[in-house]
Amino acid sequence: MYGLGRLYAVETLDTRLGSKSDGKPLPYAQPSKWRTPEYFFYYFIFLTIPPLMVKAVYDVSGPWHPSYKDYESLLEPGWIPGRKVDNSDAQYRGFRENIPYMGLLVVLHPLARRLYGKFAGCSSSRKDVSSKSGSNAVETRKNTRIRFDLGFAIIFILALHGISAFKILLILYLNYQIATALPRRHVPIATWVFNIGTLFANELGRGYPLAKLASFVSPQTDGAGSSLVAWAAQLDSYGGLLPRWEVLFNICVLRMISFNIDYTWSFDHRAASPIEKKNLDPSALSERDRISIPPPQADFTFGNFLAYVLYAPLYLTGPIITFNDYIYQCQHQLPSIQPKRTALYALRFLLSLLCMELVLHYLYAVAISKSHPDWSIYTPFQLSMLAYFNLHVIWLKLLLPWRFFRLWALLDGIDPPENMVRCMSDNYSALAFWRNWHRSFNRWITRYIYIPLGGSRGSKSRAVINFLAVFTFVALWHDINLRLLAWGWLISLFVLPEVLATLAFPAKKYADRPNTYRVLCGMGAVGNILMMMAANLVGFAVGLEGLKGLVDGIVGSWDGRIFLLGAMATLFVGVQVMFEWREGEKRRGIDLKC
Repeated sequence: MYGLGRLYAVETLDTRLGSKSDGKPLPYAQPSKWRTPEYFFYYFIFLTIPPLMVKAVYDVSGPWHPSYKDYESLLEPGWIPGRKVDNSDAQYRGFRENIPYMGLLVVLHPLARRLYGKFAGCSSSRKDVSSKSGSNAVETRKNTRIRFDLGFAIIFILALHGISAFKILLILYLNYQIATALPRRHVPIATWVFNIGTLFANELGRGYPLAKLASFVSPQTDGAGSSLVAWAAQLDSYGGLLPRWEVLFNICVLRMISFNIDYTWSFDHRAASPIEKKNLDPSALSERDRISIPPPQADFTFGNFLAYVLYAPLYLTGPIITFNDYIYQCQHQLPSIQPKRTALYALRFLLSLLCMELVLHYLYAVAISKSHPDWSIYTPFQLSMLAYFNLHVIWLKLLLPWRFFRLWALLDGIDPPENMVRCMSDNYSALAFWRNWHRSFNRWITRYIYIPLGGSRGSKSRAVINFLAVFTFVALWHDINLRLLAWGWLISLFVLPEVLATLAFPAKKYADRPNTYRVLCGMGAVGNILMMMAANLVGFAVGLEGLKGLVDGIVGSWDGRIFLLGAMATLFVGVQVMFEWREGEKRRGIDLKC
């Protein structure tokens, strides 16, 4: 049990999440309820209901069900005997089919770095750097790492995107010129206009095919024009492994903004070094200091900028780290980079991958939703479980690439933040959910958008407007379409009831009635969960029309309404267990705020 507890401890995911009180209980932690009669009843519910939830989807995921013929074409041969695999999600299919090749890259890349380090006469280990002469060793380590990162990144994007790599480099060059050539006061607004404009231009221009550009510059009215277009079309054919580079470029936009804003803010620290002012050990800065304290102005070079934006392990999906943090970790290896911890993290990834494989082989929720089914042939319980497992597949298909590429970065000596802290089913608060879901993006938004806009300071209406602005950007950043805009606005709308309920029922008012407050919070949390499921089904799964069909099928009959009441009672039980799980973390000195 100790080994299992260590494997699933939050510190294994990310040391940033560990106890800040040396394992001592936090002052506001509640006594344990795990051995009370109330929770023994909850254990019974947990032993009976989840197996039925899985069975509900399994029962409609095979040749024995009438709808099987409608989605069978979306299934592929699987590696589990007697079962096909639901590989119908194009986004995850691209990741799944390339796992062997990416796994080989994850092994070869750190080995290549070590060989380059030996050739350059620089050790990458924390121990070896600290044993050499201070600042010289730090600078040598940084320069060696960045030279390797830059060289590998150029080869990497050429292999991935072929001729389009030069389009990426041009966009990065323009962004760097905005940061360094414009007057300082104009840089922030110019950065935002350029990068949001880039998102729209990439979408509308479909990656700027050279043949289309050539036909615009030189119409095919003569031989020369036709030759130019033919030559451009030939160049377009060298598109690399991932020709649609613009689909993956959104994550680079975040790093481009980070560099420009960090560079602008660095001028506020030119008078004196914050490290010297605070008498800090430069080799042991906290994460807050690593992010907020800029490197010297000399480090804001075009080469360092390219190495940061194109850093191979985090290039495709993140997680996101700021430019300041990247430069610091190139100088100093963090104490969190330990072989044992990285091995445990790798095991967590493999177990998550196995979970996804089992879901895709036995529960065909995604294929069913993509086949435009007649929802009326399913029972209300089956409909709700199809929606639920659709969301679980969405969660897993994002979790796995994020953890894979973070594992690659950890093996390479860089420790970015963990993106997914809790399971999708372990969330009851809309506000806390967005602190946990895509956590590095949330932190990026907080640093570069929410706080500069004023955050939650000022009037409540201003805070709501800031929140709406944030989720509008989030929706546009994901993809420029109406469905995701609807998702962003739904999220903003669904946060309001939680905010209003928190104001109407403040915790201090129930300080002498904690159980009453826990029950009230549980009732509100059930509503939160239903609204979050609806918003995410609209944004990432079935859309507004699909959600309408699901809802009509669930509540369109008396049986469905009775089932909904039972489902809400079950969710209430789950929420109470979530509450106590978090109290258990507080008794260990951990408060994740999500």
